[in-house]
Amino acid sequence: ILLILGFLSTLAVIALIAVAVTQNQPLPENVKYGIVLDAGSSHTNLYVYEWPAEKENDTGVVKQVEVCKVEGPGISGYSHATEKAGPSLEQCLQQAKEVIPSAQHKETPVYLGATAGMRLLRLQNESAADKVLSSVGNTLRSSPFNFQGARIITGQEEGAYGWITINYLLGNFKQSGWKKLLHSLKSLSETSGALDLGGASTQITFVSKDLSSESPENQLYFRLYGKDYQVYTHSFLCYGKDQALQQKLARDLQATWIDFYFQTMENSDLPDPCFHKGYERTINISDFFKNPCTSDMKKQLPFSQLYIKGEGNYQKCRENIQKLFDKSNCPYSSCSFNGIYLPPLQGDFGAFSAFYFVMNFLNLTSEPNPIALNKVTSTIESFCAWPWQEVKTAYHHIKEKYLSEYCFSGAYILSLLENGYDFTENNWQMIHFLGKIGSSDAGWTLGYMLNLTNMIPAEEPAGPPLSHGSYVGLMVLCSLVLVSVLLFAWLLFHKPKCLQKGIV
Repeated sequence: ILLILGFLSTLAVIALIAVAVTQNQPLPENVKYGIVLDAGSSHTNLYVYEWPAEKENDTGVVKQVEVCKVEGPGISGYSHATEKAGPSLEQCLQQAKEVIPSAQHKETPVYLGATAGMRLLRLQNESAADKVLSSVGNTLRSSPFNFQGARIITGQEEGAYGWITINYLLGNFKQSGWKKLLHSLKSLSETSGALDLGGASTQITFVSKDLSSESPENQLYFRLYGKDYQVYTHSFLCYGKDQALQQKLARDLQATWIDFYFQTMENSDLPDPCFHKGYERTINISDFFKNPCTSDMKKQLPFSQLYIKGEGNYQKCRENIQKLFDKSNCPYSSCSFNGIYLPPLQGDFGAFSAFYFVMNFLNLTSEPNPIALNKVTSTIESFCAWPWQEVKTAYHHIKEKYLSEYCFSGAYILSLLENGYDFTENNWQMIHFLGKIGSSDAGWTLGYMLNLTNMIPAEEPAGPPLSHGSYVGLMVLCSLVLVSVLLFAWLLFHKPKCLQKGIV
């Protein structure tokens, strides 16, 4: 009897421990990876994202785990040596190999999206653009990852995916628990608009209650986390900060070309209020007008080079920049500029990419609340007034090309937001300049990855070996067996007195 009781009690204890350990052991991670390359006009960035294989409401929970900046220019800069475009990506692809487990390389999708730089190259030289895409496609195809395509995305896509990124990172698409209740009580579940500024284009995207059917080409539809969204978006090609500068210079040159025409000199000076006093730059006229953004302003000039000399005059700079925004004609109920439909602005806006980089350089993003428009204006005006030698000394660690253009870029951003989109002193507080949100960069690539995960079939999540009911049942059964054995043993060795007398 003792042996049987000992065996049964030991068996019950072992069963309890085995079931508990097996049921509660850590589950294996079921993580998927994806790679998106943002091939911009000035450079290319590679982003690595990961998400659980099981999805929430048909949309993956994606987060950024790695970013790598490709050395050299953007892929559009290889138009004269297209075979070098693809190999330029290899260093960052190697970095991605080290981040993603080798067992998952073959199933990791890799996408390349080229933006406004390649849109301009396609307009200028379609054959070169095709060869560049072929070169990067060959390199990505030869990598161990699952190549899904290299293409030029539209301006609408760039704007819309940036909008998805901002709202995903700000938690506007889904909430849970007390946060969901808090959001519903405060009516804070609205989405935020997105303002993106690159080197060759700029985008504005937001949801508007007053969105009409006047301009259907500016409307897109998305379904994310079980909800439908209708957004307004427009991309202005040639209105990124680099191409806007080219446009301004072309207009300045056009305004004074008659004076130049009567000069017999082989070169000429062009005073520019958007550069610091004391700064000088030389531009080759032949290269200047090859750009599709300036080709329609080409003039026959009696010199081959243009010498720009800075004046550092913010007010005059703003006057010159504002000529880029034609607001004389609006065929719709309301417009931004150049006759483009724009519904009334609504909600907060996240401004990222060059919007953030320029404002951050000017120390206008450090405060928790948006800085008033008049302070932003005075800060940029003061910076433009600095002599070039003082600017170089104060910021000697920054490349001269970038440093020399911050005055123009700051003035251009204010002109774009004020004159282009009608952000004023009254609604300037709606704009929040964003670089990173959490660990992820603000930009279109995360939104692109989020949208693409809708095409990845949902998988059954890894779960414990037993259902909750079975687990509870087995634990109760084993416990009852153990208690019964212990009770029987106690009764056997500690017989009640009444039973002992009866036996006697």
